[in-house]
Amino acid sequence: MTKRMLIMLGAVVLLVALLALGFFLHIRQLMASAPKPGPQTVSSTIVRKVDWQPHLSSVGTMVAVRGVDVTTEIAGLVRTINFKSGQDVAAGQLLVQLNADADIAQLRALEAAAELAASVLARDRQQFAVQAISQAQIDSDLADLKSKQALAAQQAALVQKKTIRAPFAGKLGITTVNPGQYLNPGDKIVTLQTIDPIYVDFYIPQKNLSGLQVGQVLNLSSDAYANVAFAGKVSAISSKVDPTTRNVQVEATVANPKRQLLPGMFANVNVEVGDKKLYLTLPQTAITYNPYGSTVFVVYPASQAPKPATASAPAASASASASAPAGPPPKAGDLVVQQVFVTTGETRGDQVAVLTGLTEGQQVVTSGQIKLKNGSPVVISNVVQPLNNPRPTPQEQ
Repeated sequence: MTKRMLIMLGAVVLLVALLALGFFLHIRQLMASAPKPGPQTVSSTIVRKVDWQPHLSSVGTMVAVRGVDVTTEIAGLVRTINFKSGQDVAAGQLLVQLNADADIAQLRALEAAAELAASVLARDRQQFAVQAISQAQIDSDLADLKSKQALAAQQAALVQKKTIRAPFAGKLGITTVNPGQYLNPGDKIVTLQTIDPIYVDFYIPQKNLSGLQVGQVLNLSSDAYANVAFAGKVSAISSKVDPTTRNVQVEATVANPKRQLLPGMFANVNVEVGDKKLYLTLPQTAITYNPYGSTVFVVYPASQAPKPATASAPAASASASASAPAGPPPKAGDLVVQQVFVTTGETRGDQVAVLTGLTEGQQVVTSGQIKLKNGSPVVISNVVQPLNNPRPTPQEQ
């Protein structure tokens, strides 16, 4: 009985083995008869050396060269307003006249008292010349005259304060004050800003402080004028570093003849640092960033393609290439790609500097890398190219 069971069990195992072998051979036949992948369509660019100006980037705030909220020192009733909102005014131009009738009358009385004191002093000096009065009387008259003149001058200053003038030339803001309105000391009348030129304040990390100095050229842009670049120069560097952020404040002067930049606006600031350099550049989309390094795919004619350097390739990549079905051998006129390790440097806009791994004139894939491996045949189509602008502007969706 046991012998029969062993024979039946062996027959079952043999049957299963034959079925598995048949299934494996069938799968192998299907894989062998599967269509081979054809050339992949990619876009490419030629590696060129271009001028590269190193720069520091930051976000700044526009600040008026002079800016103040015009107020009144003393209380009073507004009699006349001599400006319009948004008007350009000159230094010393009359803005607001407060009611000063009572103060002017008081000034006239004090001036009259000062004139009387002057007349008394003149008469007493004549009498003193003939020894009719003492020197003490002359001293008293002189002190009385100076006191009355001081009171008149004080009252004149009070009257002058009720005539409010522009402290400097600039552009006015919008006022909400009306004739007949009562103003208390310190009440805001209108804002006054000098905006040509205008300052931009921004911060940079302390590690970049050594590359910054007064007089350096900078460019800034604002989202209010997306296609306009404004030029300026660094005019001041703070004498201390913020201990909380380790940043240093920098002030730059920017020409603003069209008054496009206004105080309070933010701006993207680029400060040019050092001399221009020549770098090989690529669109950032051409670089594939991996844990083991950055790579690009270089395009070669099939007859000139170098052999892949498998020694430096990671094991995962090698096994993936080995397991992938081999395509048909490329023809002499076909294009193939080879993966190359590169060292990248600074970035600007859509571009990245390539320090090592490439030479000028090589053709590099800029899009479609995900479907490529070493030796893959490709077809170049540059109908649609990735962005490659060193100073891109926001695109409306």
